[in-house]
Amino acid sequence: MARKMLIDGEPAAALEEEATNFDFDLFVIGAGSGGVRASRFSANFGAKVGICELPYHPISSETIGGVGGTCVIRGCVPKKILVYGASYGGELEDARNYGWQLSEKIDFDWKKLLQKKTDEINRLNGIYKRLLSNAGVKLFEGEGKVVGPHEVEVTQLDGTKLSYSAKHILIATGGRAHLPDIPGKELGITSDEALSLEELPKRVVILGGGYIAVEFASIWQGMGSTVNLVFRKELPLRGFDDEMRAVVARNLEGRGINLHPRTNLTQLIKTEDGIKAVTDHGEELMADAVLFATGRVPNTKRLNLEAVGVELDSCGAIKVDEYSRTNIPSIWAVGDVTDRMNLTPVALMEGTCFAKTVFGGQESKADYSNIPCAVFSIPPLSVVGLSEEQAIEQANGDVLVFTSTFNPMKNTISGRQEKTVMKLVVDGQTDKVLGASMCGPDAPEIMQGIAVALKCGATKAQFDSTVGIHPSSAEEFVTMRSVTRTVAATKPRTSL
Repeated sequence: MARKMLIDGEPAAALEEEATNFDFDLFVIGAGSGGVRASRFSANFGAKVGICELPYHPISSETIGGVGGTCVIRGCVPKKILVYGASYGGELEDARNYGWQLSEKIDFDWKKLLQKKTDEINRLNGIYKRLLSNAGVKLFEGEGKVVGPHEVEVTQLDGTKLSYSAKHILIATGGRAHLPDIPGKELGITSDEALSLEELPKRVVILGGGYIAVEFASIWQGMGSTVNLVFRKELPLRGFDDEMRAVVARNLEGRGINLHPRTNLTQLIKTEDGIKAVTDHGEELMADAVLFATGRVPNTKRLNLEAVGVELDSCGAIKVDEYSRTNIPSIWAVGDVTDRMNLTPVALMEGTCFAKTVFGGQESKADYSNIPCAVFSIPPLSVVGLSEEQAIEQANGDVLVFTSTFNPMKNTISGRQEKTVMKLVVDGQTDKVLGASMCGPDAPEIMQGIAVALKCGATKAQFDSTVGIHPSSAEEFVTMRSVTRTVAATKPRTSL
């Protein structure tokens, strides 16, 4: 069956003939979520595909990685396993009021959970390798770099260098944790090491206010550690809806996490009692582990891209167009290495669109609107669409805000004082639901369904006409009848 290729409108047959001059139709550097998806789908379209990835290890470096990438090996998946593990602490507390007779002291075995986590990651690493093999993709273990518009070089584990030509080259090398430049930074760890610590730290200081910081704060607190969360802003989770950020902060404090807003760390000092973390307010926080959750940077440093002429932005991210193509026509990039929207499902979408565009004969642009996401704090936050602040900025008319704050049914018996908060942001002119947020148990599971509704352009009237599932928290999304507040339009209305 002939391969179908769509590049610059050239006939597929001519391209197929030209492609025979190359070792591969596509060579992918990086076998994380985006790279694996792009290579598999391209191979399914008939392309001859090669892919390279660094050798596997749970803790990454410039020369260590693993098939499956950050999400599978040292990101979303192992993090979620630890979140599940940490959640049982609170669940066991709550169980007493449901009649379960538990001893006052309940032991937690960190090493057992860590081994179970590692076993699962090893299993998934093997599955990803089989997915590539079953699709007919040739996997090379080693470090890849670009040496020309159509040429890649792979340095194998023994130092041997292999060169291959390819009609198209796709960069999907993701990103890695960024360390702040402060004295004693070598005493800190990143999320990579945090997922593989041999001992559970009894005292933790976390620097950062994003996803990773908030999630690890919940994980360690749930396992019994004393946690100090240090961040520069007034509230954690910059970029999310401000009202929901405040809810998360309240929940973190309610669970016993010590928050230090408007604060930064200035240095780390090793002492006999552990690590002394000094803040810019002169406060000294003692810790057994200090986690830097201060952002991530694209993995482009060792790819030789600038020598080939590929344009990077000031942060080192690869610049691409709406089809994920760089300024070099034969070189493309997807996922976190482009620093567009750094989420695993987004990398999967970009990889799919790439394969369809280049080898499937279907020009496909990634659609970044109404992408749901979740912060797996305890309890979790999940959102889709616009925050209230974004809606006010973008809307031409009034913005209607609907909220519901309630005690989940489970908490009425357990006695836990932790409210669930839900929110809908609606365009006052069109009645279209612009955004939805929820902080509370099962929020991500609920928000995935809400995302479908927003993707379909659902109106508030359609939400209202939907029958709820009772008793459930989810039904609140279709029973919020009264407007909590109306925010008047700040832009002049126009019919243009």
